Amino acid sequence: MNATLITIGDEILSGNTVDTNSTFIAEQLKNIGIKTVQIFTISDEVETIKKTLKLAFEMSDLVITTGGLGPTKDDRTKTAYKEYFNDVLVLDEATFEHLKQLFIKRNREYLLEINKDQAVVLSKAYIFQNFNGTAPCQMVEENGKIAICLPGVPYEVKPFIKKQIVPFLQQKFKLPFIESRIISVVNYPESLLANDIESWELNLPKHISLSYLPVGNRVKLRLSASGDNLQDLKNDLEKQVKEVFDIIGDRVIATNEDKIEQILHDVLIKQKLTISTAESCTSGELARLITSVSGSSNYFISGIVPYQTEKKIEILGVDKNLIEKFTVVSEEVAAEMAEKCQDLFKTDIAISTTGVAGPNKGEDGNETGTVFYAIRIKDKTENFKLFLPYLDRGDFVNFVSQKIIQELVTLLVANK
Repeated sequence: MNATLITIGDEILSGNTVDTNSTFIAEQLKNIGIKTVQIFTISDEVETIKKTLKLAFEMSDLVITTGGLGPTKDDRTKTAYKEYFNDVLVLDEATFEHLKQLFIKRNREYLLEINKDQAVVLSKAYIFQNFNGTAPCQMVEENGKIAICLPGVPYEVKPFIKKQIVPFLQQKFKLPFIESRIISVVNYPESLLANDIESWELNLPKHISLSYLPVGNRVKLRLSASGDNLQDLKNDLEKQVKEVFDIIGDRVIATNEDKIEQILHDVLIKQKLTISTAESCTSGELARLITSVSGSSNYFISGIVPYQTEKKIEILGVDKNLIEKFTVVSEEVAAEMAEKCQDLFKTDIAISTTGVAGPNKGEDGNETGTVFYAIRIKDKTENFKLFLPYLDRGDFVNFVSQKIIQELVTLLVANK
């Protein structure tokens, strides 16, 4: 079964809002064996929505739209659906009662009348009630095709998809099981990796596919299997993981988890290590990533952001003479920041960063994109330098933070 997704909203076309809904929905559909063949982003115009619905149904049997539902005049999706399906709009008493209870719960009964139109739905539609907002989800099934009309707010879309839409689709259609495994490979150029595992890849069973997903200097090999028996799929994947591990095992840091921060979690828990951070140019992103994983309080002790040079001296105790000699953005200062951080928080591991995120040069004349970081494990410090002048400030902070955690995992796995 294939699906087409349609994101509706001028705010997305203008670049003011990022479409995270399509990525999330496509992933959830993939997990139940439904392939997304096309994603459209279109304006809030009735004719445009109708034309896109027509095109989408020519491509797939399932169409999911997000956006353009609400009490404001620029929300035209419902009108487009009405005209496309040659339907009429009616007040749904069950939805109106749901809205009423929602506003009572939120002490906003005075808004009920203004939002009454949210309970006006297509007469043909099956309604999924919205427990996180006011616009319900409407589903229309016609001529063997299904259209699902969702609001656009991500925190409403996600529970709709996970708790209502996906279970509905699983129950309605006989869908194959989909199981995946991620093999994270480091310090292995993608072209060389592909060459070295070519024979293994060519002999994969037909129900198992492989994709290469480069992330920095890490390559994620995603094995995906589909079939009618979930346990058989898991066994088949485990067999393939062992086979490829025999070929490239010395470059593999994980064979289950996807995100590097989750991989770090597993390694730190297994090795019973604690960690702290002292960040300048990464502005706390390292600490955020590390603590984004449930259970991180077992190993993350603390982190500081001594952004100004004076605070590196006052809080961490970095030698002022060292900074004057080598500048604040230097290997020597990064190394001392890590050592002082480890002493301050009494951790097994300490990470430090100092650099110039840009867009302007550093106070000491260091070029934009320059970063030094140090990883101290027990009594040994490893120093690193990156130069990323082509990244804007946000991408710089994200890339450096991801890269550092990956480097830490690599060191820990190698030293286990």
